[in-house]
Amino acid sequence: MSASIEPIKKPIAAELDRFEREFRQSMKTAVPLLDTIMTYIVKRKGKQVRPLFVLYSAQLFGSINDRTYRGASLVELLHTATLVHDDVVDDSFQRRGFFSINALWKNKIAVLVGDYLLSRGLLLSVQNKDFDMLEILSDSVREMSEGELLQLERARNMSATEEVYFEIIRKKTASLIASCCHIGAVSTCSDEDTLKAMARFGECIGLAFQIRDDLFDFGDNKSGKPAGLDIKEKKLTLPIIYALSQAPKSEAKAVKKLIKGKQSDSQKMAGVLAFVEQYGGMYYARNKMNELRNEAFQILRSLKTQESAAAHLEALVNFVIDRNA
Repeated sequence: MSASIEPIKKPIAAELDRFEREFRQSMKTAVPLLDTIMTYIVKRKGKQVRPLFVLYSAQLFGSINDRTYRGASLVELLHTATLVHDDVVDDSFQRRGFFSINALWKNKIAVLVGDYLLSRGLLLSVQNKDFDMLEILSDSVREMSEGELLQLERARNMSATEEVYFEIIRKKTASLIASCCHIGAVSTCSDEDTLKAMARFGECIGLAFQIRDDLFDFGDNKSGKPAGLDIKEKKLTLPIIYALSQAPKSEAKAVKKLIKGKQSDSQKMAGVLAFVEQYGGMYYARNKMNELRNEAFQILRSLKTQESAAAHLEALVNFVIDRNA
């Protein structure tokens, strides 16, 4: 694994620069307060994983073009809007080591900023008649909302099975990565079977990405995500679900009681971690993650693509799945 995403960005540096310029342009506003907040959002951008998926997916089948850049901007606008709204919902005051919008400007302004970003994304697509891209991403935003609500519902009664878990993460996380790959491919390819394959490719990556994130919760990371956060929020992730399915009913019941109980977070974490390790939950989750990565690579290798773009895309996949942060 590359310790840095920079070598993966390098072959597409000029295209990323142009994307950034177009993305900034798509956020322009004459309202001073909004403009200040938009500048703040642009300055604290992350690793740009999602635009990279759009650009490299497009390059598999042709040359990156105006539609590709608009597709990447659409993804970033709607994704940023959901993050701003998420921080309000979660009452979170930090994101990627920076203060969140709601921490600096309060909830009311943060919600309105999220709405503004959504509207800019919709207008960008409608004005350029990119209705196919808008449909792909709108479907993804609907699924993300459903996934979050399904997770909240299941957390209440601790009833998530492996099947339900995969349904939640498919909607909540994988649908967005799937739409990045689908939108990128749509900008340079019109073959329906290929486009479906690219959506499934992205979905596999998104599922593996979320399992990796879940493993972070057991201290398997340098991500800055506090270990035990999912346990604190009573989220049943794959390592726990598998361990519960393998343990005797009495032990499984005791662990569920521990997660729901009033013990200190460190006590809960220690108890759940020992249980998960005893019943092979971490090992099982890592295997599932790698199976999904392998399925994604099989899909990619089955398609007629430009070899250099496929190699760059594989490197990006390995980076997001093997990451420690």
